[in-house]
Amino acid sequence: MRSQDLSDLVILAAIWGSSFLFIRIAVTDFGPFALMAIRSGLALLVLIPLLFWRHRLPVLIKFWKPIFTVGIFNAAIPFSLLAYAALTLPAGVLSVMNAATPLWGGLITWLWLKDKLPFLRILGLVIGFSGILLLVWDELDMDAMLQSGLALAAGLLAPVSYGFSASYTKRHLMGASASAVACGCLVSATIILMPLAWLTWPDTPISTTAWSGVLMLGLLCTGMSHILFYRLVLNAGPAKASTVTLMIPVFGVLWGWMWLGEDVGLEIMAGCLIILVGTAFATGIVGERGVWGRSWFKAKLQAVIPKTQPRSRRSSDAKGLPSANLRQGASTADSTTDQSESSDDLMRDKPGPG
Repeated sequence: MRSQDLSDLVILAAIWGSSFLFIRIAVTDFGPFALMAIRSGLALLVLIPLLFWRHRLPVLIKFWKPIFTVGIFNAAIPFSLLAYAALTLPAGVLSVMNAATPLWGGLITWLWLKDKLPFLRILGLVIGFSGILLLVWDELDMDAMLQSGLALAAGLLAPVSYGFSASYTKRHLMGASASAVACGCLVSATIILMPLAWLTWPDTPISTTAWSGVLMLGLLCTGMSHILFYRLVLNAGPAKASTVTLMIPVFGVLWGWMWLGEDVGLEIMAGCLIILVGTAFATGIVGERGVWGRSWFKAKLQAVIPKTQPRSRRSSDAKGLPSANLRQGASTADSTTDQSESSDDLMRDKPGPG
């Protein structure tokens, strides 16, 4: 990966990780529905010009029905659930719970679309859900069971909604432009959330800090981040871009600790690590066709194998046997094919940014 692509990857993870910080800062003043309605509307100020610049409006019009449905499950519902959970749960915990989105996506795809799950991906689901259970158990407040229970339920249902959206997109929007889907989702969310925002708009004045938080959440974390993500996919490829999923909760926990003084206990760190390991296996980032898998090792070996072969090999070539260069070329072609298939697999399984 080039240094520019690596820089984009880290910046993108830091931006998406900060979204939980800004939700936590602003939700107490705005309330869940008003906050997320403004978030969606502000993001459209960035994405609508991009839609026209890339000439994707016809795609949005053509697929408007499934895109509207995706907007319900990929924006309106999970945005509201995360905002409600943020009234009680720390920003770092929310970021870790949201990192389980690929786990739910893999499970729903297996149950609904009947996709085959290799052993390593099944193992990843088991590991990841174990981390979720550890995190939920640690955050459950026995003295305020109802309040903490509802917040945890909302935090768990948000990635479930994202996972369902990914499976629905895979079934009904294959081949549609990603920018058109992203913009259409936010249009759908804005239409749905605006009436709810009007009904629940707070009577008390909203602080400057809360307004600053929602501006950053809408323009930077939801709008500008999509442009950065598309550039990363274009330059580095979908397989490498998908690794941003593993970095978001790290920044989410870091920002919560730095700016809100949130406690980062051993249980949160352990739950985060377990969920990320499970996600890495469940999405194929680590495994047979991912990092440290067969294809990865083959590519590394090909890079270090010397081009010159021993004299005995050259003498065998003279006898009519296949040359070492031809054998090496065939092996390199196999490695390239494996890497291409790995990229395709990760692109199919990778959930879209929420």
